[in-house]
Amino acid sequence: MTTPPADYDNSWKQAIELYFEQFILLCFEQLHPLIDWSRGFHVLEQELQQIVGEAESGKRLADKLFQVWRLNGEETWVLIHIEVQSQTESDFAKRMYQYNYRAFDKYERPVISLAVLGDETNSWRPALYEYSLDGFQLRMQFPIVKVLDYESQWEDLEQSANPFAIMIMAHLKTKATSGNLEERKLWKWTLVRGLFEKGYTRDDIVQLFRAIDRMMALPRELQQQFKQEVNRYQEERRMRFLSRIEEEAIEEGIQQGIQQGIQQGVLQAVRGDVIEVLEMRFQEVSPELNEALNNINDVSVLKQLHRQALTINSISEFQQLL
Repeated sequence: MTTPPADYDNSWKQAIELYFEQFILLCFEQLHPLIDWSRGFHVLEQELQQIVGEAESGKRLADKLFQVWRLNGEETWVLIHIEVQSQTESDFAKRMYQYNYRAFDKYERPVISLAVLGDETNSWRPALYEYSLDGFQLRMQFPIVKVLDYESQWEDLEQSANPFAIMIMAHLKTKATSGNLEERKLWKWTLVRGLFEKGYTRDDIVQLFRAIDRMMALPRELQQQFKQEVNRYQEERRMRFLSRIEEEAIEEGIQQGIQQGIQQGVLQAVRGDVIEVLEMRFQEVSPELNEALNNINDVSVLKQLHRQALTINSISEFQQLL
């Protein structure tokens, strides 16, 4: 059986956008009372791309930047790094610092950086970036939440009405069942059934179902069995929140998302090849040239530019070519 990859990034990104306040309340409780939630919040997607650069933003699909207001009326930006890869990353704390100062430098807004670590290495808990030299000292400490820690709080998550508790449980069980897809199907059904039993609104059920379905990926045969259980459950209780049309639309959207992700990955890889060749031959690539390359979304054009980069005489000629 061919199993589609578990889509942690898009599942987290979608859920945080929909349930940002509930996410903060569950994962960063100390921050929640400092924010004036009555004023709402804004998702700053364009600003985040400008901070990290478009070429890099594709790798950071789950990073999010929000504009909120504190109770004292001060506008504050909340930069959330979602790290869901299985392996540790040695430069993670450094990248946290870089993104923070880039945001502050570009927009002159106070920035609170938070990190969610979704890996499986219990000892990896980067929460500090610092260095000192000849009397100079720099230190940045940032709050983290380790998804693995919630395993010991499973009963609390089950009883919680916070929709983000469902996301945490789905993440943990997706990781735990990577080698047992039959068990994953059982847990997926258990979590989805909980959506109906917790008294969520129809919209919440549909949105959370979408996130769980995307994250807890199953091979086609097991996915069909799962969908049959969902349909049977709804029919028995005469509570059809998810029509067959909606389910098919959700599945189609997931497949489209996978294809779009593949296409973006190819574009980023070819752009990276072009930049790497230019850097090797001419040492430095200007931000303007970088931006121009990032605005090209045709793989064939980028491949042609890659061939030109191998033989062109100077960086100025390449810029003229662009």
